[in-house]
Amino acid sequence: MPALNRVQLIGYLGRDPETRTTQTGKKVASFSLGITRRWKTGGEVKDHTDWVNIEAWGRLGEVCQEYLHKGSLAYIEGRLRTDRYEDKGETKYYTKVVALGMQMLDRKPGEEPASTAEEDTGEYEA
Repeated sequence: MPALNRVQLIGYLGRDPETRTTQTGKKVASFSLGITRRWKTGGEVKDHTDWVNIEAWGRLGEVCQEYLHKGSLAYIEGRLRTDRYEDKGETKYYTKVVALGMQMLDRKPGEEPASTAEEDTGEYEA
C-alpha cells in the first residue's frame, strides 16, 4: 500500500537559517518555524505556538539562507523525518520537516507577489 508523507506549514521563522556543508559537499540550511493557533474560551483569547525544526537541502537551502530571516513569514512544504542520537547512553528521537518547497509570504507595499523555490534534486542525505 502506498504511503503519504507530506506536510504544509505557514509560520514565522524563530531564528535566522544556519547553513552547514556535509562531508560530501552538500549544503543544508536549518531553522525553526513557529506556528501559532488561537482560539476563544469563555470570551478569553488563548494561543499556543508549536515550534517545528526545518531542514532545506541543496539550492533550496541556499535560497532559504539568502532570503529568509528571523521573523519572516513563510510557507513550507515538505516531509516528516525522524532521526535519532545518543545522549549519555540513552537513544533519543526527534522529528523535523525536510523542506521540498518554500514560498516567502512577507510583502511590502508595492512589492511583487511572493516568490517561490523548490528543492532541485529531491534527494536527502542522512
